[in-house]
Amino acid sequence: MIRNLFRANAEAPVQEERAGRRRIQIEGADTIALYAVGDVHGCLDALKRLEERIIADARKFKGRKMIVMLGDYVDRGPDPAGVIEHLLQPPPEGFERICLAGNHEVCLLGFLDGELDLGSWLELGSGSTLSSYGVDPRGLPTSERKARTEVEAALPKAHLSFMRKLPVLAETDRIVCVHAGLQPGMPIEDHSDEDLVWLRPEGGDDFAFEKWVVHGHTPIDSVRREGRRINIDTAAFYTGRLTALRVWNRKVRILSNLD
Repeated sequence: MIRNLFRANAEAPVQEERAGRRRIQIEGADTIALYAVGDVHGCLDALKRLEERIIADARKFKGRKMIVMLGDYVDRGPDPAGVIEHLLQPPPEGFERICLAGNHEVCLLGFLDGELDLGSWLELGSGSTLSSYGVDPRGLPTSERKARTEVEAALPKAHLSFMRKLPVLAETDRIVCVHAGLQPGMPIEDHSDEDLVWLRPEGGDDFAFEKWVVHGHTPIDSVRREGRRINIDTAAFYTGRLTALRVWNRKVRILSNLD
């Protein structure tokens, strides 16, 4: 049920499904110090500390500097509303920033749009999101319609607009940044928006990708590389560790808020 949120009509063509979210092509990758940041899940303090680490690391680079957030800003952690508000502010001085959609943003919108029931949404850890916006999840009306109305009224319009406009993929000529990963053997252009925020790749033939794939979505204890795929979701809401992967001139470095 949850994974069908992108499909208002099950018979709609794939092209229409993709039209909902942008896919960004980043030009001039050879001159960019790119920092991909894993799933934040409401951990605002960890994000701010990691940004400090990124700023310090980037001082040695003279070219463009870019932060790519890999999605899942809400749910589970203590301050989802604070994370969204932070990302609405300008990026650190001298940086560009791209924020991608994660499945948890999709589910929040799915609940508000009547495509996901409250119980299913709460099972994903949205209680912390509601609390951060001043809504007691235990006090919501039993009517789904009334609950949606109350939740939507509590969320600033700027926060909702931010989540609705999030792109689903950002890529250079060498790297693909995406929330959930790519399926080995499937061309990038054949992945639906749903795939890009939900799938957990199967199989190990990751060298089928010409580009490196940097993603989150699947929580792990430490950064994991499998072929050309690198997972940087170190479960910040649970471990306290939020991870970034810096890519510059074909060299990589792992940074953490705990370093």
